[in-house]
Amino acid sequence: MAPSKAQLWKSKMLMTTAGLLLFLGWVASVSCSVTYDGKALSVDGKRRILISGSIHYPRSTPEMWPDLIEKARNGGLDVIETYVFWNGHEPSPGKYYFEGRYDLVRFIKLVQQAGLYVHLRIGPYVCAEWNFGGFPVWLKYVPGIEFRTDNKPFEDAMQSFTSKIVSMMKAENLFEPQGGPIILSQIENEYGPVEWNLGAPGKAYTKWAASMAVGLDTGVPWVMCKQDDAPDPVINACNGFYCENFKPNADYKPKMWTEAWTGWYTDFGGSIPSRPVEDLAYSIVRFIQNGGSFVNYYMYHGGTNFGTTGGLFIATSYDYDAPIDEYGLVREPKWGHLRNMHKAIKQCEWALVSADPKVTSLGSNQEAHVFQPKSGSCVAFLANYDPTYSVKVNFGNGQYDLPRWSVSILPDCKTEVFNTAKVNAPSYRPRMIAVDGSFSWQSYLEETASAFADDTTTMVGLYEQSNITRDSTDYLWYMTDITIKPGDLTSGQDPFLSVASAGHVLHVFINGQLAGTSYGHLNMPKVTFTSNVKLRVGINKLSLLSVTVGLPNVGLHFETWNTGVLGPITLKGLSSGTWDLSNWKWSYKVGLKGEALDLHTVSGSSSVEWVKGSLLAQKQPLTWYKTTFNAPAGNSPLALDMWSMGKGQVWINGQSIGRHWPAYNAHGTCRPCDYAGIFSEKKCRSNCGQPTQKWYHVPKSWLNPIGNLLVIFEEWGGDPTKISLVQRQ
Repeated sequence: MAPSKAQLWKSKMLMTTAGLLLFLGWVASVSCSVTYDGKALSVDGKRRILISGSIHYPRSTPEMWPDLIEKARNGGLDVIETYVFWNGHEPSPGKYYFEGRYDLVRFIKLVQQAGLYVHLRIGPYVCAEWNFGGFPVWLKYVPGIEFRTDNKPFEDAMQSFTSKIVSMMKAENLFEPQGGPIILSQIENEYGPVEWNLGAPGKAYTKWAASMAVGLDTGVPWVMCKQDDAPDPVINACNGFYCENFKPNADYKPKMWTEAWTGWYTDFGGSIPSRPVEDLAYSIVRFIQNGGSFVNYYMYHGGTNFGTTGGLFIATSYDYDAPIDEYGLVREPKWGHLRNMHKAIKQCEWALVSADPKVTSLGSNQEAHVFQPKSGSCVAFLANYDPTYSVKVNFGNGQYDLPRWSVSILPDCKTEVFNTAKVNAPSYRPRMIAVDGSFSWQSYLEETASAFADDTTTMVGLYEQSNITRDSTDYLWYMTDITIKPGDLTSGQDPFLSVASAGHVLHVFINGQLAGTSYGHLNMPKVTFTSNVKLRVGINKLSLLSVTVGLPNVGLHFETWNTGVLGPITLKGLSSGTWDLSNWKWSYKVGLKGEALDLHTVSGSSSVEWVKGSLLAQKQPLTWYKTTFNAPAGNSPLALDMWSMGKGQVWINGQSIGRHWPAYNAHGTCRPCDYAGIFSEKKCRSNCGQPTQKWYHVPKSWLNPIGNLLVIFEEWGGDPTKISLVQRQ
């Protein structure tokens, strides 16, 4: 006999009630130190308005960390947020690394010493414009794996790493209930749009990830950002330029903003983005006046993509127009204006976490949000949403000037202490000042690899690049021999070579001579080389140097995306018709000879003969350069001005500064920027027609007083004699 509708309804209500009791029990039992309700997070029983900022430990040096954290504290932050970078910590399965820039425990303890909290975004998918989204490349080759879906091989690997990080934090007593600074953890990252595309497997994965995380018993709440269906007790949070209208998926969860974007990232070939502080402050105060209680700036210090850590076509600089710039200097007026705003918000904290706002209209585009708890205190936010006109409004017994696109904060409902558009912080532009002295360069020519050499592997057909290199290097040679017989060449016309590549840069050599280069960009990484090429009767050496510029860090099943020369490769204009070279025998060589010789190190650079003086190679592709220099006096941050170079990589004393590509001029539209009106990453751009990045950060801690080794590998051809060391002041 089937149950009645009434019985089904009663059963459903009992299950719902049991689930709610289980959830409430979790909130009570996880920790008496960190809890939450619909108003805010509570730490040690006290509701808090928490201001957070992202500082990613691998994007700066350990020597920079204390100063960055101190500047964040002085800027009014309560919390430091960071991702955890799986590929940096587990470069090969089961072999972990937590040293140097990846010393996560040291970083968190420094935050604790400064009296700040930590939001640990374990992920372990991070996106972050980071190589492969933070996943180690070996993960791609686990049998049967599919990333970020209901797939057991992936879930097993993800759970293993997440558990490793949680266990480390517990062992060091770093979670807040243990007396540590970690008050929040995040599992996954911006998964909602992916789940929507995947459907049922995506939903199952979301539930699994939440359950797995909660089961690790960290003692602090877990967060999922951009995840509207985050399962209880996980809190869903907002990311974006604006989040004032965001609502959590349950009334008993606080309104949290995990990424308030302070600017935008820079990609090679793109112009430089920035975000006016007036608009950033406006977005934050609107979020707070609408009930928001946790805001995290992404980024508060962006830093540098050292080595090859940047994602697909992401520049070495990850400055992000953040309040603390790439070099560790405060960016004014952004840092100071936000600090003043934080002070004003803190003056209102008790009222904000105790009362709901009463909203009244002050005009066609103006309104007041008034918080008046039973204690009798009164806080008001007076807003003018009009992007065109400033207005005067009457409120209480006073009249207030509201600039366009701004909000004023009145901690006592009478006195304006801050307005988002009235910037009183100092303003200055940093200068790059050349250090006295010039470099004395030496050069060494990289060999153009050729087919069937002793150190190559030969196979039939074309193979995907990362499958061969495992991302151990940006470089892979594809080589074959083209035998031309008398009569194959038609008189007066060179054959036409076409090479299709999945990306990202392709250098084509015929008999050791560069025939041309093709390269893509962030929105179109695939490239095709087409050109007439000079071939001779006999054997011709075709050598293709395929170069990656970071692996994809975002996208549906981005683990299936390919790189390298996958064809077709055709040769047209021969008397016998078109030749398809795609399924010929191809030889493969991983990396460069200079990489194998460790030319970027002191010992490796001594293993070959370099030339200098009048014999110095200039504007020649595939060239290594080296010089030595002494560290300049003073404490100013340092950079290399690389405007005269093409593309390649840079090392200081054996450590990789990152990829350089000043020959890639910025495209896009640059125009004067008005702070008022809806902001997007395309709105405020500069540097059009100039190198996307010409300055490359040199960490002071990487230098010795004297005899520092600077090594550059140049792919395209540049003039090293015009490189200079500069101080940022």
